[in-house]
Amino acid sequence: MNKYILILWILIFNGLAIGQNNEMIPLPKKLEQDYPRIYITQSEKKALQKTIKKENWAQEVLSGIHNRIDEHVARHVTDPDWMVSRLMMYWKTKATNVYVNGINYSHADGEAPVPTVRFTGSRDYTTNYAMPDLEDILPFMDDERGLYLRNKTKEGKPLEWVDQSKTGGIIHRHNQKLIALGRDAAFLYWLENEESYAKFAFDLFDTYMTGMYYRNEPIDLMHGHIQTLVGMECFQVIHEQTLISASELYDFLHQYIEDIHPEKIKIYDATIKKWNDQIIKNGVPQNNWNLHQAKIILKAAMVLQSDENYEDKKGREYYINYILNVTSPRQWSLTKLMDYGYDFDNGVWAECPGYSFGVTNDLLHFINDFDNTFDHNILPYMPVMEKAVKVLPQYLFPNGQTVAFGDSNYGGLRTDAISDMIRIAQKNDNDGLEKQFTEMYRLFTEGANQPNRKRKPRTNISSFFASKPLELNSKFGTGDMDDYITQTFYAPNISWHVQRMGQGKNGMMVSLNGSLGNHMHANGINLELYGKGFVQGADPGKGAGYLQPLYLEYYSQFPAHNTVMVDGASSYTEMLSYHAFDLMGEYPKSEQRDGYYSGITYSDVYFLEPETRSDQTRLVSIVKTGEETGYYIDVFRSKKQRKGDKFHDYYYHNLGQSMKVMDASGNLLNLKPSEEMGFAGGHLYALDYMWDKKSIRTTEDYQAEWNIDRPIGEEDVFMNLWMKGTEGREVFSIKSPPNKAFKGNHGLPYEVDKQPYLTLTARQHGPAWENPFVSVYEPFTSSGGKSIESISSFEDENGNKEFVGLNITHRSGRTDMVFSSANHQIVNYKNNITDANYAIIANEDNGDWVIFVGKGKAMSAKGYAISANDYGNMVLKETNGQLMLDNEEPVEIIYNGKKQNFEAGDFREIKL
Repeated sequence: MNKYILILWILIFNGLAIGQNNEMIPLPKKLEQDYPRIYITQSEKKALQKTIKKENWAQEVLSGIHNRIDEHVARHVTDPDWMVSRLMMYWKTKATNVYVNGINYSHADGEAPVPTVRFTGSRDYTTNYAMPDLEDILPFMDDERGLYLRNKTKEGKPLEWVDQSKTGGIIHRHNQKLIALGRDAAFLYWLENEESYAKFAFDLFDTYMTGMYYRNEPIDLMHGHIQTLVGMECFQVIHEQTLISASELYDFLHQYIEDIHPEKIKIYDATIKKWNDQIIKNGVPQNNWNLHQAKIILKAAMVLQSDENYEDKKGREYYINYILNVTSPRQWSLTKLMDYGYDFDNGVWAECPGYSFGVTNDLLHFINDFDNTFDHNILPYMPVMEKAVKVLPQYLFPNGQTVAFGDSNYGGLRTDAISDMIRIAQKNDNDGLEKQFTEMYRLFTEGANQPNRKRKPRTNISSFFASKPLELNSKFGTGDMDDYITQTFYAPNISWHVQRMGQGKNGMMVSLNGSLGNHMHANGINLELYGKGFVQGADPGKGAGYLQPLYLEYYSQFPAHNTVMVDGASSYTEMLSYHAFDLMGEYPKSEQRDGYYSGITYSDVYFLEPETRSDQTRLVSIVKTGEETGYYIDVFRSKKQRKGDKFHDYYYHNLGQSMKVMDASGNLLNLKPSEEMGFAGGHLYALDYMWDKKSIRTTEDYQAEWNIDRPIGEEDVFMNLWMKGTEGREVFSIKSPPNKAFKGNHGLPYEVDKQPYLTLTARQHGPAWENPFVSVYEPFTSSGGKSIESISSFEDENGNKEFVGLNITHRSGRTDMVFSSANHQIVNYKNNITDANYAIIANEDNGDWVIFVGKGKAMSAKGYAISANDYGNMVLKETNGQLMLDNEEPVEIIYNGKKQNFEAGDFREIKL
């Protein structure tokens, strides 16, 4: 019996390790035995030399490499200690043991027979110090006073002694820079057979790798989490890039070492294996770390000999198979990583956008690199990757910038993964795949359709191999935007929902996110809002390093976001977070491409705020009223489950150099300085990072307006926010820390990352459920003006306390009647009756009209009575006498006493 149980457990374990596709990724059938082998083989050398002679781009790359290192190689001939002595080593102490105290370096002890590699200063890279220029570095620096570095905070940046723990990550990054120079020299030696390059590369490599051979794994004196992260040279195994450069150097220099110093090969191989084992042992498997570790391990493995050449049988095949197929606690197989991180239905990776893009780009580059190196295409064993690339445009706002919630920035769509898909397809003669991604690449890459367009490669040795200029096949055209984006999109694995209409300046889009996945913030139901060419209601970015108070206490917390905070206390773990919202309703369905009414979208989400145990719902809708006009509706309800609500704060931050707060008629409200919104009273530290707080209590409707003041000759851009007044409401104007999510101004006329982020906060004293935050946002320009003429609210004639209604009148003569209910009770206003969560009756000036029902069973309006047995979305529209219907559930429609039933169906013409 025990034997059968053991067999069962083995089968279960193997199934988990292999992953969702239940298939091992096979190893390459033929592994190159000679050196070099990472980028190129000896037999391919002549072809490369021919390419360099023929191609201008290759000549430019080679010239750039020479320009970078020739002076150092020339100096090395007469002064071989000069560059070597500038490595950061334990030159005198020759320490073998390194100790850290949490995230900071502590000390080192033990003594090796040779100088050893110095460990870096801190996991937190924030530092006031910088490495001097090479000529100013003290040679063989190893002093009890610390390191002799430049102080960036003092005038003239003087050199001074500083404790190693205060130096951030500059030690290991400096060593990486020097070993990379050695790598370039090794390549030039192999290519041009000039021995001075070999001597330069060998002396750096030998000093560093022999020093690492005698170094032991760092020890965390706190016995904490850091112990599971540290590498051999720095606090995070994902930053051990020196091993990549050292492996590439070793690859090109291997034959030279075999000829001159064969006895050293055993030491170098042992060092690489020890380093690889450390990277496997430590790290974080459930996010982008796993892939970063795999990239390092692969490069290092490729310069090792075959398994049978080592006593422990851990050689090249062992490490390649490990990253592909083996799962251990902190290093997962690629298949398990993809099973964990990707939504196989839509291709979304389970991290914030910035990191998601990086993982998909890195994975495709890994697959392409693997294919180029081993002539072995592993893409078929990772089928989700095609979806992962195709889904990238869903992250785009109408101006071409990506959403940026969590630790992300606003910017254009990176096309690296698309180009790698094309390269893989071209190499493997897959016309279908090449066509798909060439069309996509042409659409999202500026200038891609210009004849003979070629991207200028970087001056790196990799540019000769994996990153040759991409050449597009002229027989493939350009894709259509509608092939890649949809009006709504929902990614449950990162709790993210998008609604959009149109492209460019007059497009509209709203993005909602919870906090599910990695690199997320504590932000409740967070909103990003687009208007007139800009992401106006933008997320603030991470603001500072992850270990800095500014990030931990403000940028990652509720008040930095467009959300609602309860009792000044709402918070939970940022970074890897598990707090998703539930999607309760949407229109149209996520990824639906046709068969719906395109003039209205909505989403309705529920969130349990865990710190105060509060129920929160947010209903957001886009209503498009013309080619250049439209508005957003936002109804946010919030209440504590255990009652005792003190207050609920609705935060909204918008771009602009100025903001004014007014009554419904446009008169400035008389706001007074207030200290009510602060840390004092047991609230979040985040509130004390905000300043110039002014407030007023009012029961009347009010509005705020932000102005992006552009240069003369360009139209100004505005966002107008109207909010329904209610009992217990207090309105604040606030200056918040700058928005740090825009790297470069992206056409904005002021320094967004240096100016205060202008914020409106509405505080509801008591619960905000029967008195929710009801908002109408309208973006507009100085030339176009506002299209909304007036907004007023109304109540349910049946007395439903969990209902709000709006009358919205437009300059065009259009009128919209908006219904929002939290409890599905039948509500009535002027004989317009519904039980829907959300409904709109829109009347155009020409007599056309639309009845929109979001998650309802019943609606009576315009003489029509519509009913269904189950809750669903319904649209009834009349244009020039033509009647159109879209209904998710079977419905009965009564008009003029005539009753007719309709099965569920897409938007189509009907007859009554």
